[in-house]
Amino acid sequence: MKFIASLLSSLCILHSAFAEERPNVILIMVDDFGYECITANGGESYQTPNIDKLAATGVRFENCHVQPLCTPTRAQLMTGRYNVRNYINFGTLLRSETTFGNLMQGAGYATGICGKWQLGQEEDSPQHFGFQESCLWQQTRRPPRYTNPGLEYKGVPKDFTHGEYGPTLVNGFALDFITRHKDGPFFLYYPMILTHDPFQPTPDSPDFDPTISSEGKQRDVKHFADMTAYMDKMVGRVATKLDELGIRDNTLLIFLGDNGTHPSVTSRFKGADYKGGKGSTNSHGTHVPLVVSWPRVIKSGRVSADLVSSTDFLPTICAASGVEVPANVDGVSFLPQLQGEDGTPREWLYTWYSPRQRQDLMVKEYAFDQHFKLYRTGQFYDLRDDADERQDLGAGSLASDAAAAKTKLQRALDQFNDARPIELDQQFEQSGKGKPKNKGEKKGKKQNNKAE
Repeated sequence: MKFIASLLSSLCILHSAFAEERPNVILIMVDDFGYECITANGGESYQTPNIDKLAATGVRFENCHVQPLCTPTRAQLMTGRYNVRNYINFGTLLRSETTFGNLMQGAGYATGICGKWQLGQEEDSPQHFGFQESCLWQQTRRPPRYTNPGLEYKGVPKDFTHGEYGPTLVNGFALDFITRHKDGPFFLYYPMILTHDPFQPTPDSPDFDPTISSEGKQRDVKHFADMTAYMDKMVGRVATKLDELGIRDNTLLIFLGDNGTHPSVTSRFKGADYKGGKGSTNSHGTHVPLVVSWPRVIKSGRVSADLVSSTDFLPTICAASGVEVPANVDGVSFLPQLQGEDGTPREWLYTWYSPRQRQDLMVKEYAFDQHFKLYRTGQFYDLRDDADERQDLGAGSLASDAAAAKTKLQRALDQFNDARPIELDQQFEQSGKGKPKNKGEKKGKKQNNKAE
């Protein structure tokens, strides 16, 4: 008996030591927030001191690109797989998919998600995808998200009517989750509600009105700056809580945007006006901030020019946590870059993008590197001289560097010639969303799509 007791004690000690070695992981994703909005990136319109502080002591990536729209990015981010393999329509994540929540939970992590969902209306969706705890907006319904919001805690609706502010409530859940699981390891996915339209005052705005409960009131793009400042404040609260609990050193904290800024927002970026490009496949729609902080591993601030895709986060988080990555994942881990090594930087990024339900008519597919971009349909652009993609070079003669790049990018596209599973498009047609049934349905879908 003494031997067994001693053995069990030793195993407990080993388990505890292993748990301490594995990092806590927090992935924060801001809604509708492009690269140009962060001061550390060269932004001049907004105040982002907390994110800038993370960048000064962490790794700031200059070339992170995601999908131009919310759900497509979330599907890629959570599964590590390109949309061509698993995207059926806007607002859906197929329940057959395995997410980083499933993988981290299976590896013994406490898992939580808080913020914006928009990936299916089943009450058990977050738990199905590996999140033991959840505080979400827009899970099974669509109430207000900001002042006097409606949220769902593990699928149970709760409405607030006394001037509460949704992003603050969600942040409170995040801080509570971190506190309760401080002995770790834990994984918190925090897809923020901010800074998505409707642009409204925050509790820190002089014109904040706690009686507002409708998404349609007080919509003014001037409030985007206040919303950005409040978002940055919420990020700062997370970092401060980690410091207070003494777990900051071994917490991998990742910050990024889910797509470009709303087109109604024009910001100053490196001395020029920069129009938000959400929904567009040019860089204004896909280029987002990426800042990673992990004091135990990242000892001083660095900047990386390496290409990063939204599919790369799952394998990176898994590699950092000692979790096996599924063989069907498309992403490439950028953990070596965080560790100060060269790693295996991407030579190109690939995108299959279907913004709405008309997949047969609206799919855009392309590959690009830091200089050139090639669409499946043949359009070819020099991104350094033509970031807005106005001058198609595809039909003319090309300089040697452009010709070599076009060949490389065509080979990249060729890898995905047969990547789209036939059954996905069959499900798409069976869902009744392939073609609007009537004008009213079409109009309704257009309005809903515009909202998110």
